[in-house]
Amino acid sequence: MKKNRNLWIGAGALALILLFWAFSGEEEISRDITTKSFVADFQDAVTSSGELLAKNSEDISGPRNVRRYGLYNIKISDIVPEGTYVEKGDYVAQLDKTELSGKLNELFNELEKARSQYTQTQLDTSLELRQQRSTIESLEFDIRQKKVEIEQSAFEPPATVQRLKLDLEKLNQNLEQNKENYKIKKMQSEAKMVEAGANLAQTQNQYDKLQDLEQEFRIIAPKPGMVTYIREWGGQKRKTGSTISPWDPGVATLPDLSVMESKTYINEVDIRKVKAGQKVNIGLDAFPDVKLSGTVSQVANVGEDRENSESKVFEIVIAVNESDSTYRPGMTTSNEIVTSTLDSVVQIPLEAIFSEDEITFVYVKDVGIEKREVSIAARNDEFAVIDRGLKADVEVFLTEPASAVDQEIQRLN
Repeated sequence: MKKNRNLWIGAGALALILLFWAFSGEEEISRDITTKSFVADFQDAVTSSGELLAKNSEDISGPRNVRRYGLYNIKISDIVPEGTYVEKGDYVAQLDKTELSGKLNELFNELEKARSQYTQTQLDTSLELRQQRSTIESLEFDIRQKKVEIEQSAFEPPATVQRLKLDLEKLNQNLEQNKENYKIKKMQSEAKMVEAGANLAQTQNQYDKLQDLEQEFRIIAPKPGMVTYIREWGGQKRKTGSTISPWDPGVATLPDLSVMESKTYINEVDIRKVKAGQKVNIGLDAFPDVKLSGTVSQVANVGEDRENSESKVFEIVIAVNESDSTYRPGMTTSNEIVTSTLDSVVQIPLEAIFSEDEITFVYVKDVGIEKREVSIAARNDEFAVIDRGLKADVEVFLTEPASAVDQEIQRLN
């Protein structure tokens, strides 16, 4: 009797152990997550953030002819806030006149010097010509006097008459020479006055133009519109304290809000997927509910280094189909560039894809668990397209089941 009781106790313990093992195995399997393959349209896309810009705009520029006056870098001392609506002729910005004022003072001093030189030349030439005319008049008087002496010497000895005639001849020669000298001095005086006058006129003209240039340091709007700051090469916006130059005189822009575009940058890994003409889904961070559409219009051929980017990036310009007066240049955009689409294809999540020895496979749950090789036709950030090795509505594991890790992969034929 005691023996039978021990047998029953042993059998019960064995049953409990087997039951524990069974439940433990079921709990292990139940922890594995599965999903089913499905058929749907597939879309691959490259996403990036960008900036909304106006395709066309008119620059509000500072003076362009400052280079001739030695002005190369002019600071913006004041500018209206970005987004300000202005009418034609309204004030937009003021440029710093410090360097210009120095040039004006220098030119004013040169102008005063030119005026003084002109007056001095005028006085000098007048005095020289007056002296020359006085000499001529004196000679003419001496000649008349000498003629009278000759007339009165009719009864003088011939030698005396001859001497008087020689004196008259010498006076006539001196008169002719002085008249020639007068002509030459007059031409010289005229030339000196022309030179002094030209120098004065040139200096006066430069001074007048510099004064006109001073008026251009007050920047006004060429037409109605919304003022937008210019973005410089480094990405910073041109504002109060920024510098303009003769080669880049823009102070601000007036964008045409009827035609917009989004500018973004794609890394060198994804750029090979992007081509002109591809469709783009666009979102605006400022208006989360707004969904815009667009098309890739430009793809840069050469990469560039940009701040906060570890690799080369390529500039992409996207033409935006829609427009609205509430959209503003500079708004942040989210751009989803559709690089490829496939209709009605078998797909599974990327988490269901595994690899071993360069073989891509999935864990298929059927009667048991099968480790099956598959061929991937395409993939995006979420799903992979399976063109061989898996049909629709097949259950696959999203996590690697421990019990099937060491199985042999069922290869594709």
